[in-house]
Amino acid sequence: MQVNSNSLYDFSSNYTIKLNERETLVVEDDPLQKERVDAQKAAKEQESQEKKTEEAKKSSDPDALSEDEKRVVKELASRDSEVKAHEAAHQAAGGGMTGAASYTYQQGPDGKMYAIGGEVSISTPPASTPEEAIRNARQVAAAAMAAGNPSPQDFAVAASAKMMEVQAEQQKTQELQEKLGGQETYANQALSTDTSQKKRSSLDISA
Repeated sequence: MQVNSNSLYDFSSNYTIKLNERETLVVEDDPLQKERVDAQKAAKEQESQEKKTEEAKKSSDPDALSEDEKRVVKELASRDSEVKAHEAAHQAAGGGMTGAASYTYQQGPDGKMYAIGGEVSISTPPASTPEEAIRNARQVAAAAMAAGNPSPQDFAVAASAKMMEVQAEQQKTQELQEKLGGQETYANQALSTDTSQKKRSSLDISA
């Protein structure tokens, strides 16, 4: 291969180009560069391993934590218990309407994962009657407010459930009015028919 003087070649920094005794180009490993790369890689691996070892040590030995770290771990543990109890209350009150709880976790200074947030999905089955819709809405509201310290989202769900209940009550009232109206119409029609028959009978007698 011929290399012209005006040709440009880009080689990796891991290599050097030199002329050998026959004045031909030879590409070979640069031992110094390779050593530096290997040293950096080894240092990173050692740092990563030391970090893992330190976290494992803290996890198994609480005394290895500083006072600030112990305080953070205590707060995270308390929050974890609070979140899980909160979501468990929703599930218990929701019955078959609630799904599985999902959590947001944060790693503590001791290397453990703590729940700092959670949610439980709730869905109402289709109701065939206003009465059933009212029962469903009330159960949703009960599930939303089941925890001792309802969140803003819990209040929002309870408000939506209350609106569902009001709408179902309105539908129930409307259906009742329509039923009563139908009975009244039927009674009026029956009365009108009876009166007509009496009139016809009277006329027949007079004839």
